[in-house]
Amino acid sequence: MSSSLTERQKDELHKSLLDYCKTQGFTATFEALQQEAGQEGFVSDPKAKYAGLLEKKWTSVIRLQKKIMELEQRNAQLTEELATAPTSRRSASQNDWLPRNPPRHVLQGHRGPVAKVAFHPLFNQIASCSEDTTIKIWDWETGDFERTLKGHTKPVMDVDFDSRGRLLASCSSDMSIKIWDSDKQWACTSTFHGHDHTVSSIRFLPGDDYVVSGSRDKSIRIFELATGYCTKTLAGHNDWVRCVQPSSDGRLLASCGNDQTGRIWDRATGETKVELRGHEHVVECLAFAPLAAYPAIRELGDIKPAKPDNTTPGLYVATGGRDKVIKIWDSSNGACLRTLVGHDNWIRGIVWSPNGKYLLSVSDDKTLRVWDLGAGGGRCSKTIDAHGHFVTSIAWARAKAGGEAAEPRPDSGPSGGAPSKINGTSGGAEAGGKTVNAVVTTCVDMTIKVWTP
Repeated sequence: MSSSLTERQKDELHKSLLDYCKTQGFTATFEALQQEAGQEGFVSDPKAKYAGLLEKKWTSVIRLQKKIMELEQRNAQLTEELATAPTSRRSASQNDWLPRNPPRHVLQGHRGPVAKVAFHPLFNQIASCSEDTTIKIWDWETGDFERTLKGHTKPVMDVDFDSRGRLLASCSSDMSIKIWDSDKQWACTSTFHGHDHTVSSIRFLPGDDYVVSGSRDKSIRIFELATGYCTKTLAGHNDWVRCVQPSSDGRLLASCGNDQTGRIWDRATGETKVELRGHEHVVECLAFAPLAAYPAIRELGDIKPAKPDNTTPGLYVATGGRDKVIKIWDSSNGACLRTLVGHDNWIRGIVWSPNGKYLLSVSDDKTLRVWDLGAGGGRCSKTIDAHGHFVTSIAWARAKAGGEAAEPRPDSGPSGGAPSKINGTSGGAEAGGKTVNAVVTTCVDMTIKVWTP
């Protein structure tokens, strides 16, 4: 067998082997190797170049192998992070992406159960609110904590960004609504009073000139940002109003509460258009369906509309309640089109995927469930063990893929010239660009989890 070593390298190797055998006391091996290697007369010299060479080479090889393995592992990790960066166009092109374990980040910092979370419409920021009376701002892409907003004196129940992300609205059990300005170091610039009990839900109306709130005092109120005046009070619920949402064009409002009903309101008149009756317990949450979901919903409910191409916002709405079911409704007549059964405890939050094919829900059964509205016929196609305690809310990102493409949205609605995505509950595909794939869930265990591709 031919050797790739030069004569000089062979001589050094033989001498280093002989030196090692000599120092270790391997006399028989030393004598045999000395004779076979043609090194008769070899005398070990501790100052010679070959002295201790074998041990040095051996430890160097092991150290280098370990370093190479570490570098290869780090390279693979960085390659994967680069390929799956949530703001990349590649992520946005994954139209059928759904959350899966493990989450990208687990955010910790609140000292009480986290109630709700809201995505910034342009940047990689989220705002979370908690029973610890604070609001926290995070970078959901890096997982970094940015700042804490203090001002409320009791649990903060809900938060929402305006369509440009400059203002943040919050509401609390202290019966107040506060407006925070990101351009002024997140200072609280306005505080609205008017409710007589816990304010449990807050949303900006399209145009960002008004906010709508729902309260335990059984009322829904609309406040003007410029003056702080309550311009309209909607009365109809006979118990706590848990959630209120505007349609993306602002014509309709949807609400639900402890009276086990949902309601569709005409914002202009303040009158109830439709009552949604069918739940057997408190209705905790609701979300208007995005336009992208209309074909799947119509097929699900076997609906043949007079105008198949009808893309009027607010035609369909989903509700979730403590009776452990989700119901999808025709908001024009109050008909229940489908009931989704699968959760084992109260349903606390629902959100539509931007492509309209899926409905995601979270529950006190600690899971996140995915409901396939298309090919799945409304069945639960995926269950994720999301948290170790009750899951309180869920939101889908609002920003568009590619930072340069995320332009401020016009006043016609919070999603760029088309129906909006209010706090992650409407479809992003309608705005022309593809919505970033990122989902956030909150929990009683004081954690926030970020789910990305």
